[in-house]
Amino acid sequence: MGELIERRTFLDEDWYAMELGSDTYLNCTFTDIDLTEASSKGTTFEACQFSNVRFNASVHTDSAFLRCEFEHCSFFDATFHLCKLTGSRFEHTALRPLTVDGGDWSYTVLRSADLRDAKITGVRMREADLSDCDCAGASFRDVDFAAANLRQATLDRCDLRGSNLAGVDPRLLRLTGAVIEITQAVQLAQAMGLELR
Repeated sequence: MGELIERRTFLDEDWYAMELGSDTYLNCTFTDIDLTEASSKGTTFEACQFSNVRFNASVHTDSAFLRCEFEHCSFFDATFHLCKLTGSRFEHTALRPLTVDGGDWSYTVLRSADLRDAKITGVRMREADLSDCDCAGASFRDVDFAAANLRQATLDRCDLRGSNLAGVDPRLLRLTGAVIEITQAVQLAQAMGLELR
């Protein structure tokens, strides 16, 4: 059973390669923390604020970042396995290259994020805000984009096979060279008001 850590402030600490277990951090603030090559397993962060935190080459498994705010953070080469980030917000944060395998990123705010070449597989991103994102060359395989905001997003050369594009309006984003399946082509055509015969 993990420990509940509530309303703590962590400032200018070296957590390099630290292994985080099943503790829960609630309403905590993390500023200038080095989490490079750190790992978390079953860790929960809820309503926490991260500012200038380095998550570079970190690996997170079955962990949760719920309604958290990330500002001026770096996730270079970070990996998330089956993690839940619902309701979290990323601002002025470096997110590439990023690997996400499974989990729930619904309601996340990633507006204007640089997600080029990201590898995102089997993730729920329902009602996520990816407006103005640059996702060129990224792989979004088997991703649930239902009701996601992709307005003015760049999805050039993206692999979108197996993803749910229901509600996505292709007139509001860039899809040059994207790879899709026949069923997805039908979805996008219908979204454009085309009549299929």
